[in-house]
Amino acid sequence: MNYSDRIDIFTNQVTIYPVSCEKLCNGRSDIEWLAEVLAGGARIAQLRDKMSDDRTLLAKAQQFRRMTTEANALFIVNNRLDIALLAEADGLHLGNDDIPAEEARGLAPEMIIGVSANTEQQAASAEARGASYYNIGPIFSTKTKAGLHNFIGPEAISSYSSHSSLPFTVMGGIKREHIGQLTEQGAHRLAVVTALTKAGNIAKETRLWHTEIQEHIQKEGE
Repeated sequence: MNYSDRIDIFTNQVTIYPVSCEKLCNGRSDIEWLAEVLAGGARIAQLRDKMSDDRTLLAKAQQFRRMTTEANALFIVNNRLDIALLAEADGLHLGNDDIPAEEARGLAPEMIIGVSANTEQQAASAEARGASYYNIGPIFSTKTKAGLHNFIGPEAISSYSSHSSLPFTVMGGIKREHIGQLTEQGAHRLAVVTALTKAGNIAKETRLWHTEIQEHIQKEGE
């Protein structure tokens, strides 16, 4: 899949953006989680694993690649450009303490590269830094990442996104009841961890998120 095809799927088909976290998956493995989110219709999945050794992580990434290819879904690796390249992932997501996006772009010209935007300036500079999209957050209080104290709230979405024409995601403590207020602010791609990892029926919950996001976007476009 070339870059334009990847961006087309990301921009026009992604609604729910599932991010893995095995330790918060109620005893289920990342592979089991992935099978469920894909069964629920997710068009993208991010592998976020900071616990495994490199060989285990690569093997897991290669399995993610096989499964997402079969589902015609995008596969994003968090943080690790080397793993993303070796597993032939569609993309890479970089936090503000990770390698610079412009350096990653030089080595991976065909990859989707996402960057975290915790400030308006980071959103505004995303494109110049080589990013394909940026993530606005944390929106609400979240326990997924330690040390976070500044939660920007849904009202920040429109101001952050006014600085860039790139597509964006939002993340941080998002629950299904938040969908309406987030889409009202222009968010069409909602990234979540525990909303899906802790779900009793991950496939069903994924499908509900996808449907509700679509419905809200359609309603606001009428």
